[in-house]
Amino acid sequence: MNHSSIPAQSLAILGGTPKFSSAQHVGRPNIAARDALFDRLNDILDRRWLSNDGKYVQEFERRLAELSQTRHAIVFSNATVAIEWLVRALNLTGEIIVPAFTFVASAHAVVPAGCVPVLADVNPDTHMLDPQSVRSLITEKTCAIMGVHLWGQPAAIHEMQAIAAEHQLRLIFDAAHALGSTFLGKPIGSYGDAAVYSFHATKFVNSLEGGAVVTNNDELANSLRQVRNFGFRGYDNVEMVGTNGKMDEFRAAVGIGSLDEMNQFIATNRLNWQLYCDGLSATQGIDVYNYSQQESQNYQYAVLSVTNDCPLSRNEILNVLWTENVQARRYFFPGLHRMEPYRSTPGHVRCALPGTELASERVLVLPTGQSMQPNDVRQVVSIINTAVAHADLVRSALTTTKLPVHPKHPIETAISN
Repeated sequence: MNHSSIPAQSLAILGGTPKFSSAQHVGRPNIAARDALFDRLNDILDRRWLSNDGKYVQEFERRLAELSQTRHAIVFSNATVAIEWLVRALNLTGEIIVPAFTFVASAHAVVPAGCVPVLADVNPDTHMLDPQSVRSLITEKTCAIMGVHLWGQPAAIHEMQAIAAEHQLRLIFDAAHALGSTFLGKPIGSYGDAAVYSFHATKFVNSLEGGAVVTNNDELANSLRQVRNFGFRGYDNVEMVGTNGKMDEFRAAVGIGSLDEMNQFIATNRLNWQLYCDGLSATQGIDVYNYSQQESQNYQYAVLSVTNDCPLSRNEILNVLWTENVQARRYFFPGLHRMEPYRSTPGHVRCALPGTELASERVLVLPTGQSMQPNDVRQVVSIINTAVAHADLVRSALTTTKLPVHPKHPIETAISN
């Protein structure tokens, strides 16, 4: 039995009391200092400037550009809107190659911009775009490649740059996970024609909802500032079709507070990640996703890969955790190619996606962040190790349990058939 396991009967699935009295979520929001936030909110209310490029939006943008080492940061109401209007501002038409293993918004965002997402495979170990798969999908209709920096790690940047240059394609990055991470010592957001951050509540730096495009392209930045504000240039002068994609002052104030405490959030994430690594290092068939120690990392995701060597499947471990009120997640199950509209609409899926399918069947993301104390992490580790050590008992109990377990995805039956 692993040194960090506990008696089998203490597992909720085997009759014990759930280890957590309330749900422990993946991506539970980090909350920055409230006094400083309330001071900013009161200032906003006193000045009665609630939106339209107020001083807090401008400060948030300036600080994001500095962190990214780019000339521009343009904040939006959310990252999905930011991607959509980035595609529009680049005047892209045709097909954009997108990894099949990513959050669905990566593909969704290019559709209303008039482009077709074509799904490429990923390396099952890194979870990043597979260059060979990308090359196989390039046609005369291809206009861009979208890399996704999952878990804050670089998405095969050099390989994607070479392919984009060879075929004269635009290269954009969904960097929703990547603020604070570097590649070759440079911020990840500084690569490509542009990169898009997310500041959704689940991100380690959040603005409740929000996103930003970072770029060194002056013309692109000017266009993005214009399109996020209905296409206005100057007073009452509309020059192009745009949208209301602005971030308001309240959300910018929350984002600034998150930036103020970003280093503390990273330190907490790193400690939690290290505890998961230490506690699960000897657990058969479980690998904790490794972060390069040669680069800056934000460590905002604690990602496991549950292999065939593990006595329990990924889904069995997932359900054991849910019975303990640990709401682990299967990112990004079941893969975009198995989701609508991409699953049944011709043109999106053109190659085999074995890396995506393997990753979607193995990945398990655990709670981390400010709300998880070291002892909480150790409890999660103990649950996993005990379940694995008593796999036969646990598997049998899962067939009869009345405890809450992870809801089945509607497509799981279709996949099994």
